[in-house]
Amino acid sequence: MTINIAPSQRSTVGIEWEMLLVDRDSGESRQCAPSLLQSVRDVHAGTSGVVGELLQNTVELVTDVCSTVAEAGEDLARSLQRVREAGEPLRVDVTSMGAHPYSRWADQMVTDDARYSTLVDRTQWWGRQMTIYGVHVHVGIDHPAKMLPITNALLTYLPHLLCLSASSPYWQGEETSYASNRSLMFQQLPTAGLPHMFTEWPQYEAYINDMTTMGVIEEVNEIRWDIRPVAAFGTIEVRVSDGLPSLQEVLAVASLVQCLVDDFSERLDRGEELPVMAPWQIAENKWRAARYGMDAILVLDRNNREELITDALPELMDRLAPVAERLGCTREFEGLNRITELGASYQRQREVAHQRGLPAVVKHLVAETDAGHPLAPEQTA
Repeated sequence: MTINIAPSQRSTVGIEWEMLLVDRDSGESRQCAPSLLQSVRDVHAGTSGVVGELLQNTVELVTDVCSTVAEAGEDLARSLQRVREAGEPLRVDVTSMGAHPYSRWADQMVTDDARYSTLVDRTQWWGRQMTIYGVHVHVGIDHPAKMLPITNALLTYLPHLLCLSASSPYWQGEETSYASNRSLMFQQLPTAGLPHMFTEWPQYEAYINDMTTMGVIEEVNEIRWDIRPVAAFGTIEVRVSDGLPSLQEVLAVASLVQCLVDDFSERLDRGEELPVMAPWQIAENKWRAARYGMDAILVLDRNNREELITDALPELMDRLAPVAERLGCTREFEGLNRITELGASYQRQREVAHQRGLPAVVKHLVAETDAGHPLAPEQTA
């Protein structure tokens, strides 16, 4: 099987933001995406940037191909406003997180779509539990030979992205003691989780051919890795991040992804080798990030050097600051400081829950979505 990589402009960006629909009074998730999407289409025919997802409690905001993260942010803001307007007469609010703190997965309805029905039929108990939400960032790759080296190098920063975005500390009303329960739950699906590390494109093509021949997948996009090449768009898609409640956080994480990819692309142009780590080190780092979040001690390299994530992030941001300036995303990139100052979403959720209970967590998340930036727990008391 030959999989051609579509041409793409270097470091263009696209963002997909999965949003949860919640009842304004109870805070429970609402199964109203079909009617809400129809309302959006009626008002903004063909141009909404709002699509359905696996569950009827979810809509996804999808940007066009953008030159800058700021441009993608404007696109997302327009789509979010359209969803808010459509939800108003239904008394439905919209927000995002890795998982709803207390809604029960058994009460959620799957969207009437053959692709989703096939997924749930094959994966059964695990598939039915996928009441989880994420942020996906595409970045354009300007030469096919860069696709796999950059994908593999990004795995060394996968835990940084997960720590910053972790937002699923609760599951079915219980404290899980994980910062990102979503990321470990999602990898239970047979084609999700960490990617295989290929060094040559024909190895990837052979893998896809095997998976198709065995009937594991029908389409390439059914490979749902945390980081994956998307040949049809000429992009690398980073999917490891939990859903984030505010636009500022989404753009901050997207700018970090864009900066990492562009920096790796520049280093390849200079003939440098990119960082790689052993698969078991990468798996350990993902688990540490999911379990401990911003308290994680991460493995830095193949020599097993370790560092606390909060010590590693300032150094990474200093190194990438010139890249952010070059890409025109300095403002969005500096939004990472807001996350480290106020705490990642899972930390803010825990503090609100400890003070006022789980229903208050949903109200806090909705308030952050409305504000467009993270809020200290006391700001929504």
